[in-house]
Amino acid sequence: MRIAHVCTDPGIPVFGTKGASIHVQEILRAFLRRGDDVTVISPRLHDAPPDDLRGLTCCALPLAPKDADAMARADWALDTNDRVEALLAETGPFDLIYERHALYAHGAMEAAAARGIPSVLELNAPLIEEQDRHRGLVRRDAAIDSARRGFAAAGHVAAVSQGAAAYALDHGAPPHRVAVVPNGVNPARFPRTDRATGPFTVGFLGTLKPWHDTPTLIEAFALLRAGCAPDARLLVVGDGPDRGRIEARLDALGLADAAHLTGAVPASDVAGWLGRMHVAVAPYSAAQPFYFSPLKIYEYMAAGLPVLASRVGDLPQVLDGGRLGLLVEPDDPAALAHELARLARDATLCAALGRNARAHVLEHRTWDAVADRVIAAAQPATWVA
Repeated sequence: MRIAHVCTDPGIPVFGTKGASIHVQEILRAFLRRGDDVTVISPRLHDAPPDDLRGLTCCALPLAPKDADAMARADWALDTNDRVEALLAETGPFDLIYERHALYAHGAMEAAAARGIPSVLELNAPLIEEQDRHRGLVRRDAAIDSARRGFAAAGHVAAVSQGAAAYALDHGAPPHRVAVVPNGVNPARFPRTDRATGPFTVGFLGTLKPWHDTPTLIEAFALLRAGCAPDARLLVVGDGPDRGRIEARLDALGLADAAHLTGAVPASDVAGWLGRMHVAVAPYSAAQPFYFSPLKIYEYMAAGLPVLASRVGDLPQVLDGGRLGLLVEPDDPAALAHELARLARDATLCAALGRNARAHVLEHRTWDAVADRVIAAAQPATWVA
């Protein structure tokens, strides 16, 4: 099958290290493992691909003008729709057009609809609301119109959560074309390893951005150190705009020497860093709308780690109400510290949670299963593979 994978989001380097980049790479790997012929269309193709992705055909879109302001970047994104349609016509024909939804993007889905090509629109976040809240939204009417056009044209919308699906429906996606398809994991990246030794280490993996409630995590870590685990360590794997604030708070609490912030790491190194953790946390604030299907949680689970997550959004379902990981009320450092202390004292519980989580995610939540599901959903009744 010939598949075009389109990602016009200028903030996502296809072969980069951020979570969204890893998401793109893993779905590409799943397509390649199926034996599909994949063409990637994106403005962010400048990094060298990993060895196992060198079989891709890459078609680079022009980048946004250097030093462009928000208005000029929006105009560039809107103009990119015509460039995407032209590239699809030039490099096709394709059996499937798969697009990661981006702000101001609708060209790929409309091209698929116009040519009668099956299509999938992968939806990871309510981008208009996210842009408005965290960065500032310009050309609002154009953004809304573009989203509606993309959702209306898509043959199938694969939303990573119930919150994301609601956004698609609010923007005109036909209900019968929308399904919730949570993220997955690549088992090959997470071989079984021995449990971590040494001081009890609380770990966090992810981009350091406001929707990750690292302030609550830091306060809880301070309480843990003041209580039953005075030698506990904090390991933060990732980088982002909140790093300076995190380091300043750790320093103010006298905990700078008890924490290690790695900065950005290659995907190939993630499993090694997870192997240094005794417990992995996914803190989110109730003050932030929750629409995620966090990659970190599935990777924690695949690594056989006990997971401790905020009780928000779809996370109680992901962790099966506590069977596959512990849940704690958000925005409550004392509650988080209490559960961390529980895990620090109970190695048997840690082992059981990690064992159950790993078995579940490797059986039910692989990227291969995600790819098979969305491709099957996009197939018309007369499809011949």
